[in-house]
Amino acid sequence: MPVEVQEGYVAVTGGRVWYQIVGEGHAIPLLVLHGGPGVPHDYLAPLTELADERPVVFYDPLGCGRSARPDDVSLWRIDRFAEEIDQVRRALGLEQVHILAHSAGTMLALEYLLGQPPGVLSLIQVGPILSTFQFFADTNRLYATLPDGMYAAVQRHEAAGTMDSEEYQRAVKEYRRRYMMRIESEAETTEDNNEGFGVQVCETMWGLYELKATGNLKTFDRSARAHEVTAPMLFVCGRYDCCTPEETARYHQLVPGSEMVVLEQSAHSPFVEEPVAFFQIVLDFLGRVEARRRQ
Repeated sequence: MPVEVQEGYVAVTGGRVWYQIVGEGHAIPLLVLHGGPGVPHDYLAPLTELADERPVVFYDPLGCGRSARPDDVSLWRIDRFAEEIDQVRRALGLEQVHILAHSAGTMLALEYLLGQPPGVLSLIQVGPILSTFQFFADTNRLYATLPDGMYAAVQRHEAAGTMDSEEYQRAVKEYRRRYMMRIESEAETTEDNNEGFGVQVCETMWGLYELKATGNLKTFDRSARAHEVTAPMLFVCGRYDCCTPEETARYHQLVPGSEMVVLEQSAHSPFVEEPVAFFQIVLDFLGRVEARRRQ
């Protein structure tokens, strides 16, 4: 039996954003926040596997994908994107939700939940980034593990602004093969392979370099405040994740009562690399959260 799919647009500050709701089960909806910044929802399409018992809600944030792309850099701020979540929830009637966030979407999720919005029953952080400084410290350390002088090449080309060089791109590809997705897949997890990528959003908020942040998120660090989130929280990462197990464990330890799982065969894309295990972890967590609410 085909899964019900609804699509449309809702108005937010700065324009309209496109949304998709997959599934129509009676369980509490799962709202998905994507990485980037500036990456649309498409690469997380495997999460539709969770739509058997509950609606799974995707949307392309303003500035990317099927959503409006206003030429206004003042819109590319994390507080406005957090406001956008509320606007999407209100428009779609999502009074109660679970949130699953991936990669840079975890920064947005934490920023949003620190505002104590009502009706968020849990938060799943996949490949979490709660500190930009620590993320790039780990990125540099992992790039240094690449063979054949690749790290030095990346440093050299970023200093010279020659990131379109074949040498640079070869090093980036090797990094992503090791620490982003370790299997061949049609799913795209990197912004430069996605024609819906919001370049202006990424450049304004993050920057276009591999080894350093230059955008307005370069000083972002909410790790010390993560414990203020009262919703149950699950951290998930891969053993080879660019968002390293060591740093993910530190975040987990900062949030009393949170849970953490490391998927042993995955990098940054466990929903593609180990989908069966990943989906079971998510379903079990949601089941526990909802069972506690019924007690």
